[in-house]
Amino acid sequence: MTVTADDLDSALASVVATLEPATDRDWSVPAGTLEWDCWHTGEHVADVLMSYTMQLVARPDGRYVRFATSGEKGASAAEVLEFVGATVRILATVVRTTPPDVRAWHPMGMADAEGFAAMGCVETLLHGEDIAEGLGLTLDAPRELCGRVLARLFPDEAAALATTDPWEALRWATGRTELPGRPRRERWRWYAAPLGE
Repeated sequence: MTVTADDLDSALASVVATLEPATDRDWSVPAGTLEWDCWHTGEHVADVLMSYTMQLVARPDGRYVRFATSGEKGASAAEVLEFVGATVRILATVVRTTPPDVRAWHPMGMADAEGFAAMGCVETLLHGEDIAEGLGLTLDAPRELCGRVLARLFPDEAAALATTDPWEALRWATGRTELPGRPRRERWRWYAAPLGE
């Protein structure tokens, strides 16, 4: 089971399909249960995905590349969503061209391009859901993609959650919800490094 650049495209398509019709709404409302508003949550996604891209390109030892990505003050909701889309596509392009033996630092392990793609999918989908929730919408994430991301980043949990809806399982694994017999996780970590390393 692998996570690819195409999965980043799929995650983005799901988020855009949900949020684009709501770009005329007020994005200064809280994003779900986050402290950020919808606008700043979108900005956060773009910043994280550019961080992942920079890690794969620069490959610094033991730290993130020292930079920050931010939206232009006064950007509209549509422009923030465009910003998110651009950063997802940039990460996807770098994932497509990164050799399989490349590893880059992440606090949760030395990740390969697949690991950064999987983490990018999680950031895009979960924060896309936060924005959608803040706007009174529901994000319907691609289930097959969620299952592969879960298996890649949470290998210790994936088998036990095999009969659970993959989107709900991914939300549970990242501390977003509870499942029958499984309370909401207060602490969690994913595995950025390739399985077996």
